[in-house]
Amino acid sequence: MSIVAEQPRQAEQPRTDVPRTYDVRTYGCQMNVHDSERISGLLEAAGYVRAEPAAGADVVVFNTCAVRENADNRLYGNLGHLRPVKDAHPGMQIAVGGCLAQKDRGEIIRKAPWVDVVFGTHNIGSLPVLLERARHNATAEIEILESLDVFPSTLPTRRESSYAGWVSISVGCNNTCTFCIVPSLRGREKDRRPGEILAEVRALVAEGILEVTLLGQNVNSYGVEFGDRYAFGKLLRACGSLADDGLERVRFTSPHPKDFTDDVIAAMAETPNVCHSLHMPLQSGSDAVLRSMRRSYRAERYLGIIANVRAAMPDAAITTDIIVGFPGETEADFESTLDVVRAARYSSAFTFQYSKRPGTPAATMDCQIPKEIVQSRYERLMACVEETSWSENRRLVGETVEVLVAVGEGRKDAATGRMSGRARDGRLVHFATGDASGGAVEIRPGDIVHATVTYAAPHHLNADGPLVSHRRTRAGDAWEAGRIARTPGVALGMPTARRDLV
Repeated sequence: MSIVAEQPRQAEQPRTDVPRTYDVRTYGCQMNVHDSERISGLLEAAGYVRAEPAAGADVVVFNTCAVRENADNRLYGNLGHLRPVKDAHPGMQIAVGGCLAQKDRGEIIRKAPWVDVVFGTHNIGSLPVLLERARHNATAEIEILESLDVFPSTLPTRRESSYAGWVSISVGCNNTCTFCIVPSLRGREKDRRPGEILAEVRALVAEGILEVTLLGQNVNSYGVEFGDRYAFGKLLRACGSLADDGLERVRFTSPHPKDFTDDVIAAMAETPNVCHSLHMPLQSGSDAVLRSMRRSYRAERYLGIIANVRAAMPDAAITTDIIVGFPGETEADFESTLDVVRAARYSSAFTFQYSKRPGTPAATMDCQIPKEIVQSRYERLMACVEETSWSENRRLVGETVEVLVAVGEGRKDAATGRMSGRARDGRLVHFATGDASGGAVEIRPGDIVHATVTYAAPHHLNADGPLVSHRRTRAGDAWEAGRIARTPGVALGMPTARRDLV
């Protein structure tokens, strides 16, 4: 552990008659989004209240990402914008956490000396104490742990959704991909016990949550710590046993092809509340590039998994991650990636131009690809992905899909009069809210509708006819009442849920 006190500052005496407000700003992956829910829960447990969107906060927390090259520039740019705001608001504090904080540590204070607290990925629970210590001592506080102290799910959590919730099953990663900095920042894999995970899922369902997403850097290696390579498939089936309690949808992200086993495919196909939606990172379709990336599968093995998934679940929607321009990638390597994209028939893909991350083996590899070639290949990849996903989506025109109504999924909903949500396979659906008689139906986020697809685009579906059905849910009731799902720290044997917090 490293704790560093920086230069003294003039102590500010906070007002004691009003609670201090906070704002958490999140960059990066789903793990960071869920960590930010924990940060919010911790701060509220310590007496802070969330700042109104248009109001300045007494405490601003940046939960950072270090995966992409521009993550650094984005953070320091935003810190620079906040400096005059802080100067004009005595007593305001700024905290930086997450992967970039774990990586840069004291460098953050050197570059932005107006930051008050720096904390890492392993000690989220320390934030309230660090803020108080920094304010009391009028010094910057830096605390970075080298390994996980307490599993994050033991911390209180303020859920951002009344209908869908994240549940971490593991943290860290045992893989050594040459392009990835995450294992050095998140540490080696630590698995939660199945009973603890199911206790948290039960607590969420008791709050009205309909959908949970099981999270991990590599979910299907879950069980490695306690010696059960089939633990993830068993966990999916155990979540299926909670369907009668109100758990309607189970998702997970992200798996790794090297650990993906047939028992997981069987669990997905045979457990009714597990969604037929699979995010299977490819990264490259070239065996040579995969070898250089230290991805321990090859294109044939990868496509074999996809074929097995489609044989068991013909309706499965498969998404992926792809990196273009990895060091040493030839034109033939890139064409191999396009071949896999066409064969896999992805419903969508997250595509990235390779960028160096200091501290990773790939950053020092020979044969770095010129920017103009990377850009050209990226544009060709995007065109191939869009052609494939559009073809896949057009297959659904005329089909009726079940949609969990969501908040914020449709940027144009106000202008079009539609609402939006996700189908069971994860596809984004924008739907009209009228019934067969032409009258409007009162639909809330968290409700379930069935709608018939009338149009397909590469990245979404439209359903502009009358709704086939609409079901009001407990999640919709919670949204309408303005209730926020909050779960205390969940440990084995304590599947409690707090209903009294609104």
